[in-house]
Amino acid sequence: MNHEVLTMGRVGVDIYPEQIGVPLEDVASFAKYLGGSATNVAVAAARHGRRSAVITRTGQDPFGRFVHKALAGYGVSDEFVTAVPTLPTPVTFCEIFPPDDFPLYFYRTPTAPDLQIRADELDLDAIRDADLFWVTVTGLCQEPSREATLTALEARGRRGITVLDLDYRPMFWARPEEATEQVARALEHVTIAVGNREECEVAVGETQPAAAAEALRGRGVDLAIVKQGPKGVLAVDDHGQVDVPPVPVEVVNGLGAGDAFGGALCHGLLSGWELGRTIRFANAAGAIVAGQLACSDAMPTTSEVDAVLGEVLDA
Repeated sequence: MNHEVLTMGRVGVDIYPEQIGVPLEDVASFAKYLGGSATNVAVAAARHGRRSAVITRTGQDPFGRFVHKALAGYGVSDEFVTAVPTLPTPVTFCEIFPPDDFPLYFYRTPTAPDLQIRADELDLDAIRDADLFWVTVTGLCQEPSREATLTALEARGRRGITVLDLDYRPMFWARPEEATEQVARALEHVTIAVGNREECEVAVGETQPAAAAEALRGRGVDLAIVKQGPKGVLAVDDHGQVDVPPVPVEVVNGLGAGDAFGGALCHGLLSGWELGRTIRFANAAGAIVAGQLACSDAMPTTSEVDAVLGEVLDA
């Protein structure tokens, strides 16, 4: 049986402080969670009942074993998760200063196992057969992951729903222009691009949402989605433009909201919903996670998202 959602990219262990608004050097206790954007999107999609899997790599260490256990617990297949014996599973620390300051500290240099995904190790049939295939810009930042990501997209051949998460992290790139060049290569092979305004600037040189969406569409994508944080979401496809306002939320940790949005977006697209419904659903899912400390553990179910949407409509 093919996968409904197959993602490819970053994995790690998120180490989050249990004290809110405290500098990292003064934090007394932490909690660990499954992390990594592509991995969290697969988890989020699984929470909506989708058959999900992730292509990634870990270290051959206790945190690597934790990744496998966590994926199994969330109902995400780990059949494409392999170990790199010479590298540790990366960890990521953050500081939490609501509502909009969440510094990240990635311990994954000079490289990480998930950047050691190799083209000749990919199951290209699984990639072609997935109903939805999701890759990230982070996967383009370094070889051999860059070649593997582009090989997967070329084999996919814009089949079905193929998504590029613009997911630009400046600390992973020598310079923004390098990311712009690699994004241009990837956009040729995808049907959907999704990112925030800053990521759109790196991708296509535009931060104004409508202009960014137009530029992405000009690169050949069928659907361009621009996330605007507290200003909501803009989405443009062949049928027109959809503007979705933000869902009110008291932000605790904004780091997992985009991945919750992504998993819910996958669910809406695979359900064949009209665009407005899909984006409203994804936006509400992101708001739910923004209101909680964890990322992966906080990914909502369909009924939880529907409940929040019902509250918004009744307000």
